[in-house]
Amino acid sequence: MIDTHSHIYSEEFDDDRAEVIQRAKDTGIKRIILPNVDSESLPRMLSLETAYPGYCSATIGLHPTSVNGNYLSELNTIKSELERRDYIAIGEIGIDLYWDNHFLNEQITALRQQLDWALEYKLPIIIHVRDSFRETMNVLESYRGKGLTGVFHSFTGSIDDAIEIINFGGFLLGINGIVTFKNSGLSSTIEKIEPKHILLETDAPYLTPAPFRGKRNESAYLNLVCEKLASVYTMEKDEIIEITTQNAYNLFKKLH
Repeated sequence: MIDTHSHIYSEEFDDDRAEVIQRAKDTGIKRIILPNVDSESLPRMLSLETAYPGYCSATIGLHPTSVNGNYLSELNTIKSELERRDYIAIGEIGIDLYWDNHFLNEQITALRQQLDWALEYKLPIIIHVRDSFRETMNVLESYRGKGLTGVFHSFTGSIDDAIEIINFGGFLLGINGIVTFKNSGLSSTIEKIEPKHILLETDAPYLTPAPFRGKRNESAYLNLVCEKLASVYTMEKDEIIEITTQNAYNLFKKLH
């Protein structure tokens, strides 16, 4: 399994990060992708990648909830990092209107800039959408047919949303612990979508799958997401692992 979205560089893991990574390895997690948030998260993320080369892989991007009056300076940091070294993706980027909509225009501007960089550097994107599906798709529309690829991280939309994303081309759906929540309805949506369109992720330390919901999430719990998907698709867990792992390598080409 590949955990395609995990913030295990965050402070929540400072006391037992080595044990968390060992549990991930013991559970069969072969790689962990670390999405960036902003300039503040960058040193912690890069330090973890350095400590586990070939196992933890960093991305670079400005998270929409970190877009504020200082966003141009943050974008300059992203650009300088892209020039400094290779990253496997641009992310976590997108639009988030759940917490605050005062910076919507700035979020759109930041998203467009980072989409341009994704094309320039030929990198996939990790896209964050919260209460903003239509706004996000409106931005992406002007990039249709230009070769963008990526994942809609933590997908929780309707079947119509899923079909719209798939038909856009180049994008997969990131599925995490939400699929195990009884009241989410996500499993009934996912069962209508072929597994070739999905990736496994945790979003650790958030969105812990049942039966550990409410506790800190970690990459080892990806096994529970995989088990749920095997049930949804009435497939063997090994089949889900094989398909989603290949999906991850196909999207994040620099993981090889």
